[in-house]
Amino acid sequence: MATAEPASSAEAPAPMSHRKVLQSLSGLLLGMFVSILAATVVSTSLPVIIHDIGGDQAAFTWVVTATLLTTAIFTPIWGKLADLFDRKLLIQIALVIFVLATAAAGFSQDPGTLIAFRAVQGVGAGGLAALSQIIMADIISPRERGRYMGLFGAVMALGTIGGPLLGGFITEGIGWRWNFYVAIPFAIAALIILQVTLHLPHRATRKARIDYLGIVLLSASVSLLLIWITNAGKSYDWWSIETILMAGGALLGAILFVLVELRSREPLIPLSLFRNRTFTLATIASIATGMAMFGTSVFLSQYMQMARGATPAEAGLMTLPMIAGLLIASIVVGQLISRFGHWKPYLIVGSVLLITGSSLLATLHYDTPFILVSVYMFLLGAGVGMTMQNLVLIVQNTARPEEMGVASSGVAFFRSLGGTVGVSVMGAALATAATDLFATSKEALGAAIAGLGAAGADVAAQLQSGTLPTVSALPESVRVIVEDIYAQAIAHSFLIAVPVAIVSLIAILFLPNKPLTRMTTSERMAAAEADLATVSTAEGMSALDATGPVPVADDLASSPKRRS
Repeated sequence: MATAEPASSAEAPAPMSHRKVLQSLSGLLLGMFVSILAATVVSTSLPVIIHDIGGDQAAFTWVVTATLLTTAIFTPIWGKLADLFDRKLLIQIALVIFVLATAAAGFSQDPGTLIAFRAVQGVGAGGLAALSQIIMADIISPRERGRYMGLFGAVMALGTIGGPLLGGFITEGIGWRWNFYVAIPFAIAALIILQVTLHLPHRATRKARIDYLGIVLLSASVSLLLIWITNAGKSYDWWSIETILMAGGALLGAILFVLVELRSREPLIPLSLFRNRTFTLATIASIATGMAMFGTSVFLSQYMQMARGATPAEAGLMTLPMIAGLLIASIVVGQLISRFGHWKPYLIVGSVLLITGSSLLATLHYDTPFILVSVYMFLLGAGVGMTMQNLVLIVQNTARPEEMGVASSGVAFFRSLGGTVGVSVMGAALATAATDLFATSKEALGAAIAGLGAAGADVAAQLQSGTLPTVSALPESVRVIVEDIYAQAIAHSFLIAVPVAIVSLIAILFLPNKPLTRMTTSERMAAAEADLATVSTAEGMSALDATGPVPVADDLASSPKRRS
């Protein structure tokens, strides 16, 4: 007698056509554009902003670090929420938080307020960074991802190239506060398009258990670490009571976080992920890549303005070679990976370019020929383009479908953490080096200021105020000395990225060279559930066969035992 086939617990979703993928990506791409634009439009004007609100080099560093810090902390939180709740709703919430905080930052009157709003901005940025990668895995398989890299490259180009240029012109023509408002109409359009076009496969949701204690411990340990790094050597000695309390507190918080994660039912970062060799090595490489990428890119704009006397708009134009290297490398390598399926050679070449670019940038002077500076920036950008997104790609290729959110956000978290630590360390090194160089150049500066006559008093007051000077507005005799000081200090900070980039290369060399799958996360999850149902049915039938035929009622009634 024929037996009925068991119903599968999950049906594999029908593959999305190219047209439907493009429709679903449209709102996601616009959301990414909003986040890139809002972040880059103020990058070239930050020296002007910090000068106008009375901030110093530490304030400049913290304006950047505050966003990176909260982005790092909240990235795994958003990733965990993505495994529990509706991902479409989550990315819309993240976009609203990001844009409202960005707009509020435009009303800042002092460095503290600006830093606070930038911290809130990072909460939304963490969601956009994590959820965009997770949603892409829902609708595009790892092997096919490169096919759409041209679209992502175009969005990145428009945001990363147009943002600094637009920000420079707005700062010079209208005022820097309008840089914080320019993303609002794009954000409104992104929310509407996301609602209409983003159609994700249905997922069964699980009962939510939020690891609140883990969130608190992670936030406390990372914050203490960064506050210590930023202020050590300036507000207190590297070896001091403050160092013991802050560094010890950060270490204690990290240990408690690990213990809590081991016992939690729904850990923020499941430590079981580190049993996966690909995840562990990709995490190490991401930390190093984040430090090299965020640290150098943040201070390159400052180099253009403080060491070469560029205006904000000019600084935006002068950093284009790095953006060009990033975009060209990411688009070309994405296409090659999709066509041939090989990814490891490109990651190795990318990490070598990171080392080369970081090393060359550490040799900069205020009068280094700009063609050489452009080559150095292009090499660094190409290294970032080959490594950053592909590290997330290979983790998504091996992660369990039900842990795709925490796995994707885990890599993004450690990359953001590396970037945050990198900016803090490089900013601290820059501030220390600049202070020492100003002290050693005191006589030369004094002579140059004295030669200005009555106007020298105003110049001296500006340099002694502790705020970042407007280098392009300084008299020629003083400007050359100040540019040389900042060039040496920034080059000294770039040197920190070199050993970190070497660590990234070592981790990438040991990555398992696993082929990329052609299945999306939803398809893999449905296939896994179908396999589980098939195996369970087969095991049940085997158990029945082992016990012999199943007796029926008539057989039992006619058996000798029953008749007796």
